[in-house]
Amino acid sequence: MTNLPENALVWAEIPVSDLDKAIAFYTTVTGGSLNRTETGPNPIADFQTLDNGVALHLYPGKPAEDGRGPTLHLASAGTLEETMNRVTDAGGKVLSPIIDIPPGRFFYATDPDGNSIGFFKMRS
Repeated sequence: MTNLPENALVWAEIPVSDLDKAIAFYTTVTGGSLNRTETGPNPIADFQTLDNGVALHLYPGKPAEDGRGPTLHLASAGTLEETMNRVTDAGGKVLSPIIDIPPGRFFYATDPDGNSIGFFKMRS
C-alpha cells in the first residue's frame, strides 16, 4: 500500500435520506455511474475514480440542515450550463451563477437532500 501524506483526504461521504433516489440524482446530473455495494455495515453507492479507487460515496444518513455541511465539487458530463439544467430537472437547486477561477469554472448547488455540492470544469 502506498503511504499517504498525513493530511490526505482518504474519501468523502454524502449522507442521503433515500439511497436509490440519490443514486438516480447523481447519475442523472454527473452522467456517470455509481457502484452500489452492501459489503459494510450499511449499503453505499461509490463514485469511481479513473484508477478504480473510491473518492466519494453516498450512504443512508442524516444530511446537514440547509446545506451547512462541507461542499464537495464534482465533475460532470457536458457543459456546466447543461449540468445546471440537469440539477434542476433532477430535483436539486442551483445556488449560484457560474464562477470563473484561474483553473476553470464552477457553480454551487444542493442535492434533493440539501447537501452542498459544486460542479467544476477545467479550462481547456
